[in-house]
Amino acid sequence: MIKIKFQNLVFLVPVLLTLATAGCSSSKAGKAAEASALPGEFGVNIWNDPVFKKQFIASYGVNSEVEPRVTAEEVAVLEKIRPLMAEDLKKAEGMLRRQIKPESSAILDFTLGSIYFQQDNMIDAQENYLKAITKFPNFRRAWRNIGLIYVRSGKYDESINAFTRMIELGGGDAYSFGLLGFAYASKKDYQAAEAAYRNALLLQPDNTEWRLGITRCVFKQQKFEDAVTLLEVLIARYPEKTDFWSLQAQAYLGMKQPLRAAENLEAVDRLGKSTPESLHTLGDIYLSENLMDLSAGAYLRATNVETNQPLARPLRSAEMLAGRGAVPQAKRVASHIREVWNNRINEADQRRLLKLEVRLSMAEGGSSAETAGVLEEIVKNNPLDGEALIMLGQHYTAQNQPDRAIFYYERAESIEAFEVNAKIRHAQVLVGMGRYGEAVPLLRRALDIKPNDEIAAYLKQVERIAKSK
Repeated sequence: MIKIKFQNLVFLVPVLLTLATAGCSSSKAGKAAEASALPGEFGVNIWNDPVFKKQFIASYGVNSEVEPRVTAEEVAVLEKIRPLMAEDLKKAEGMLRRQIKPESSAILDFTLGSIYFQQDNMIDAQENYLKAITKFPNFRRAWRNIGLIYVRSGKYDESINAFTRMIELGGGDAYSFGLLGFAYASKKDYQAAEAAYRNALLLQPDNTEWRLGITRCVFKQQKFEDAVTLLEVLIARYPEKTDFWSLQAQAYLGMKQPLRAAENLEAVDRLGKSTPESLHTLGDIYLSENLMDLSAGAYLRATNVETNQPLARPLRSAEMLAGRGAVPQAKRVASHIREVWNNRINEADQRRLLKLEVRLSMAEGGSSAETAGVLEEIVKNNPLDGEALIMLGQHYTAQNQPDRAIFYYERAESIEAFEVNAKIRHAQVLVGMGRYGEAVPLLRRALDIKPNDEIAAYLKQVERIAKSK
């Protein structure tokens, strides 16, 4: 057997999901290779593939239609070298180098280039392949191997030119089409890449690399239905590969089918491969579908799966539940956050969690002196905390202390991000006190900053009452 040493080559390509991005990891030989492919990183590692090796070794033969002729003497040289190629590549290299002359057939240059290739000496391999096509421009196999070297070294424009020339000459095997697809994808020409990958998949329908290459390309083109279909095959073939489930979930989200995406993310969780991000996404999906208990459950699982994760995302989940009026569910998540993080909460997150707890307490009708004390402590430490100022205004409004409420609303009005909300609440307090004329300019200013039909309607109503008074 001929021993060929190929250096592993892994091309790392940014996924999706964010895309939105999808690929696959380096594969080993045969079926085991495809089973190991993951969409988190796309690797075209054909160099150790037994089929590729067999095809490469077979390329020492001659195709007279697209290749140069050889003399009887050159055939004799090749016959002498052939046994050495199975035993001692260095010796074969030395013997062939001594036999090559400027007028020798391009076949000899090609063969020497292939010997260098097998020794992982790509510089000399490329030099000899280029000599071969200089002598015989239609040398199809030489163009193919030049393309292999260029894509391996990241020279994608050159590799595209070489593979395209090979195809024009009537060539085109699965590996060449697949690597051509990878080269186009690396240049972000996803339409051309998809076409090349589809040709590769046509010739090797069971190859996971090519199927994932197509998937990545259709994702980039937002052809989510195609991505779902391609991934159905991979999920059926490798149901334990959670990356495929997650990738298909992203495709379902792209198709505006969130509950189908949720099914996939639940499957990932059942396989024990959930991450905080996947479970937070699952919680967001349930929240958007008004399934508040399921949403809270997913958020709690996201907290439990990694207790050392940054607190920002779990806090945001509890805040989103509160913002949708899911007070009991938000309290469960907030309580769990305080229990898990306990003394590990930094000052900024502590203020944020306290405000959330106060808001939830007020939503349930609680507005005690303790509530006010917590908020005033927050404002003391951060006088520009507009949210806490407005909550204090709400507290004192509920306690029927309008002057104190107005005091805090006026402070919040000086903070640009909270001006509109503060002015509207200030106006509401004044209306409650029967001071309609004073409320009108506040509402007009709020409407100027943020045009809104509800504010406009409320302003008209207050103006009407003010005039009648």
